[in-house]
Amino acid sequence: MRNGRKALTATVALLASLAGVATALSATASTTPTPPPQNSMVIDVVSANGSGCPLGTAAVTVSPDSKAFTVSYSEFTAQVGADAAATAFRKNCQLGLNVNVPQGYTYAIARVDYRGFAHLEPGAKATQSSVYYFQGEPNTGKTKRSFAGPLDGDWQRTDTFGVGSLSFLPCGEKRYLNINTELRVNAGRSDKRKASFLTMDSTDGNLDTVYHVAWKRC
Repeated sequence: MRNGRKALTATVALLASLAGVATALSATASTTPTPPPQNSMVIDVVSANGSGCPLGTAAVTVSPDSKAFTVSYSEFTAQVGADAAATAFRKNCQLGLNVNVPQGYTYAIARVDYRGFAHLEPGAKATQSSVYYFQGEPNTGKTKRSFAGPLDGDWQRTDTFGVGSLSFLPCGEKRYLNINTELRVNAGRSDKRKASFLTMDSTDGNLDTVYHVAWKRC
C-alpha cells in the first residue's frame, strides 16, 4: 500500500510539473512578437539619388507576408579599364523609403542579402558598402565587403544583426528609412586595357537586395 501511495504521489507531482511547464510556454508564446497581417507593410520610394540609381532605375517590392522587402536596381555598375569613363570606378545610390506599418507595430532591419555580378581581372579589387539608418538618427547599420581578382561570376553576401543590436524605429514616429549603397572598383595591378567591374544590376530579375524585417509590438 505504501508503495502504491508513493507512486501516486510521484505521478501527481509529475503532472503538476508538466502543467507548470505548459503554462510557462503558453505565456511565452503570447508575448512573442509576431509580424502584422499579410500585405500590411507598404513602401514608397520618396527619393533616389546617386550615379548608381538614375531616375526610374530603382524599385522596391514587399513580400506578401510583410517579413521582407526587395530593392532592385537596373543601372548599378562600377567599372574600370577598357573604355570606362574616369568617374565610373565609383557608383552610389541613396534611397529614401517611406515605410508604412500598421498601428501598434514597429520594425528594424534584421538581415540583408546582397547579390550581384563581378568580373575582376587579376590584380583588380572592389568593395561594396552599405549604410542604413532612420531619418534624423545615427547610422543604424554599416557594412563593407571586399573582392579581389581574378573573379568572374555571381556573388552573394549576407549581413545579420543580432537581437541585441537591432535598431527599431521609435514607436509611433514617422521617419524615412535611408539606404546608402556604394560600389568601388580599383584596377590595381591589372591590365588597364581590360575591363573590371562590380554590379548590383538586376536587369535579369535575379540580382536583388533583400532586406529582412524584425517586428515588435509597441
